[in-house]
Amino acid sequence: MADTPEYTPFFGVMGAASAIIFSALGAAYGTAKSGTGIAAMSVMRPELIMKSIIPVVMAGIIAIYGLVVSVLIAGALETPANGYTLFKSFLHLGAGLAVGFSGLAAGFAIGIVGDAGVRGTAQQPRLFVGMILILIFAEVLGLYGLIVAIYLYTKVQ
Repeated sequence: MADTPEYTPFFGVMGAASAIIFSALGAAYGTAKSGTGIAAMSVMRPELIMKSIIPVVMAGIIAIYGLVVSVLIAGALETPANGYTLFKSFLHLGAGLAVGFSGLAAGFAIGIVGDAGVRGTAQQPRLFVGMILILIFAEVLGLYGLIVAIYLYTKVQ
């Protein structure tokens, strides 16, 4: 297309990069923060280590959300001559930012709740169910970003 600028794919590439970078940052923070809580808790109650791995697993799922969107966007990238419009590239940027930033926020929430939750569970085992519920609410923040990203990705001109 003659009216499509040459830099159009840049925004799509930035969407794909944002999706994986920010969601992986959130997952890394959630894993690291929860991991320090697990390490501190394991000194007092080593039998609860496997039960306390749940926040780390939930943090890892956040990165998968970003990976899915990033791969979808990367698979749809084309040259402007092949019909990749500025509209599509901005949709891809928005999709990447939606899943990336919501994954970052979810990873922060999972890390903080996971750290405090496993330490509290070591002292009072009845806190475990409450910790899991709060972790689910934190995880769903990343899922909301995935839903919005897929909706934006599938939007056509």
